[in-house]
Amino acid sequence: MKTIYEETGGTYAEINGCLIPNLVIRESTPIGKWGRMRREYLKAQHPLIYSELLLSEKLYPHLAEIDHICDERLALLVQQMARQENVTEALIVTDQMEWVRRMNSVQSRAEEIVMKELIYIEEAENADS
Repeated sequence: MKTIYEETGGTYAEINGCLIPNLVIRESTPIGKWGRMRREYLKAQHPLIYSELLLSEKLYPHLAEIDHICDERLALLVQQMARQENVTEALIVTDQMEWVRRMNSVQSRAEEIVMKELIYIEEAENADS
């Protein structure tokens, strides 16, 4: 009779009379800042969801997807906010330090929005992730 592990394609190696599962760590896509933040949030605030995603091998694809979505959303927000606040290339020519100050402000606020919208969200709203 096969175990569930064997039925799903798993194999065992016999070492000193004991059957040890042949576990393989699959290569995963590297995750960036946003994926790491999401992982830490899930680990601390939703440990059951974190464990479920980890054990079903859906964690790293989820984190990579979140990372990609956050990068795109951040770029869009920064572009829109900079245009709305008239932070343009012309400002660089006239006052570089003012442009840096304004862009840092825009970047910081955009990051806060991305964190609130996409990183620190309740899983009840996102149950199908």
